[in-house]
Amino acid sequence: MTVPHRRPIMLGLALSFILLAGSCREPSQAGQLKLYDLQTRRPIAGVQAMDALKSVRLVIVGEHHTDPSHHKAQLQIIRTMSAQSIPLSIGLEMFRKDRQEELNRWVSGDIDERDFEKIYLDNWNFPWALYRDIFITARKKKIPLVGLNVSREITRQVAQQGFSSLSESQRGELEGVSCNVTREYRDFIRSAFGAHGHGNMDFVSFCEAQLVWDTAMAMTALTYLEQHPDRVMVLLAGSGHARKMGIPYQVKSRSPIPFTVLLPYTPDIFEPDSLTAADADFIIMP
Repeated sequence: MTVPHRRPIMLGLALSFILLAGSCREPSQAGQLKLYDLQTRRPIAGVQAMDALKSVRLVIVGEHHTDPSHHKAQLQIIRTMSAQSIPLSIGLEMFRKDRQEELNRWVSGDIDERDFEKIYLDNWNFPWALYRDIFITARKKKIPLVGLNVSREITRQVAQQGFSSLSESQRGELEGVSCNVTREYRDFIRSAFGAHGHGNMDFVSFCEAQLVWDTAMAMTALTYLEQHPDRVMVLLAGSGHARKMGIPYQVKSRSPIPFTVLLPYTPDIFEPDSLTAADADFIIMP
C-alpha cells in the first residue's frame, strides 16, 4: 500500500494543543467528546464531533487490546452516542457469532456477572477487567451486543496452514468469504501488524487469516444492520482490523451504508509514520 504524504509536525502541534486543553482526564470522564479530524487535520469537539457520528450507521472503533485507555475511549463513544438517544448496538470482535444467545441473555439480565465472565474468557484471551465497563454499560442501557467473530479453530488453522487447508464443512461457516490476498493487503498487514506480527507463521497464511477475520466480521455486521435498519452499530476491534484497509474495506466493497473509522490516541501519532485519512477518519482524543 502506498504510504501517503505525512504531516507529522503540524499534527503533533495540533494534538499537543488538544492535550493541553483537555488536561489529563480519562476519556470516559472528559465530558465533551474531542476528535482529531484526519481529513482536515483539525480538532473538532462537542456538537461538531457528534455530527460526524450521527450521519453514519457504522462506527468502527479500534483498540490495542491491553490498553485500558483505549477501552475507556470506546466507552466514551458508546455513552456519548447513547446520550443522544441514538439506537445503538455494539459489534464485538471479542465474541464469536455462534455465542450470540449468551450475549442476548447477558443484556437481558439472565446471566450473572460471574458466569458471564467465564463465557467471555472462553471467547477472548484478555482480562475481563479491561472490557467490564463496556459490557456493564450495554446491560444497563439494554444495548444489543453482537458477536462478529468466527471460531478460533478456523482462524488458527488458516494462519498455520492457509485458507486452502479448510474442509468443506469449515468453509460452510465462512459462506461468502473469499481469500484473495492482494499485494496491497499484504503491505497493509506489514504496516498494521509490523514485520514480526505473525510470529513464526508463514506470512501469506497470516495475511489470509487476517483477511478471513476482517471479511467475516464485516459481513456479520452488515447482516445485523440489514436486519435492524433502526440501529447504528459501534464496532469494537483491534486497530489493525479497524483501519480502513481492514474491516472498512470489506464493508465498503459490499454495501453503500455510511460508516466512519475512529482510532484511539496513542503516542506514536507524533512519529513520521503518523496516521492519515487513508488509515482512519478520526482520532479520539483524551
